[in-house]
Amino acid sequence: MDEYDVDEALQQALDRLTALAHISSALAGTLDGRAGLERACRILAQRLCDWCTVDLITEQGGIERIFASRRSTPHPPGGLLAQPPETAAGPLARVLRGAGPLLLTAADLGDVRRTDPWDRAQARTRAEQETASAVMAPLRARREVVGAVTVARTGNRPPLAEADLPLVEDIAHRLALAVDNARLHRETEHIAERLQRSLLPALPRVDRLTMAARYVPAHGTAQVGGDWYDAFVLPTGRTALIIGDVTGHDLRAAVTMSQLRNMLRGIACDRQEPPGAILSRLDLAQHALYPGATASCIYAVVHGPDGGPWELEHASAGHLPPLLVTHEGDTGHLEGGASLLLGVDTRLPRPSATDPLPPLSTLLLYTDGLVERRGESLDRGLARLRQHAAALARESCDSFCSELVAGLAPDSTDDVALLALRIPAAGAGRR
Repeated sequence: MDEYDVDEALQQALDRLTALAHISSALAGTLDGRAGLERACRILAQRLCDWCTVDLITEQGGIERIFASRRSTPHPPGGLLAQPPETAAGPLARVLRGAGPLLLTAADLGDVRRTDPWDRAQARTRAEQETASAVMAPLRARREVVGAVTVARTGNRPPLAEADLPLVEDIAHRLALAVDNARLHRETEHIAERLQRSLLPALPRVDRLTMAARYVPAHGTAQVGGDWYDAFVLPTGRTALIIGDVTGHDLRAAVTMSQLRNMLRGIACDRQEPPGAILSRLDLAQHALYPGATASCIYAVVHGPDGGPWELEHASAGHLPPLLVTHEGDTGHLEGGASLLLGVDTRLPRPSATDPLPPLSTLLLYTDGLVERRGESLDRGLARLRQHAAALARESCDSFCSELVAGLAPDSTDDVALLALRIPAAGAGRR
């Protein structure tokens, strides 16, 4: 081997190491499994081969194909495929059952006579891509085959050889690990969301008062959070409304949230006191049972005589102010009854406030994920909320909540909880 051969071998080794590094970076740069595989396919098609596919066995029993090519392909052979039947014995069917890695030479690829239609379809795809050589390897995760990767070259480049099998097998291992991690993350995310939703209550049915609520988990995180809402009828017949947010985005925050909600329910039902006094009692209990934890909370009570007028008694422990939207679309935040977060100082007073609720108006309680945005002031977020809410003043409570979430928090990085209450028309029925 002369020095030119040595230089070429070193360059090939360097190219392979560079491709592996870029693939690892592409897979590690996202929790979206498909996005990572698409990036990896593009890198492979540009650096190691002329076209590449990753065939994933889906949880529904089909195959999802991701395709990338060095050249322009009018109709890339991607999309959804059926799993190979038992009669299929072609190379891809064998690899999806765990065989390989397999090297396909020009002689192997030239034989397109397959008895099974599934095999014939895969052979046609390779022929349409003018494949001269290819390597297929299974993607294995936790002793199961989750898919296959195919790297292929046309006749314009040196054919793939036995020496390329370890490289493709290494690539397959990295791809399989990324697929498995993405699926585990998605599963954990679903479990966390189900846990969070199980801690949220069903809204009570109250004569003539219409309520709706939404909880939206943060996008891109598998953690539960401390946002919650609550509504229930007090022993006096009045309706209690609550919104809160325990500091943190983990299981501890979710557990603390659940305990605070239950304690607040008990205190509110046992003590017929102003909202500020109820929050003071909750603060004392939190300091005793959960020292070091902090939370924001609004406790409000809606009441009124037969046919109205209706009033809201409320107190806020460091929470964003309720928003009142009239039937005509006028908006305003109810700033009264504000005090510090729960868990800070039990000696400080917690005032209450009372505000009228006009007929057909909508009261909105919400958490900060609905309005806060990184890099902008909170005032701007509150103004945006008022603008959206004003345009929805005459929508139903359900539509009001759904449109606010869609318009203000489609991709929020924080949990969002909101609770809306619609006041009946003047003189409507009896309390």
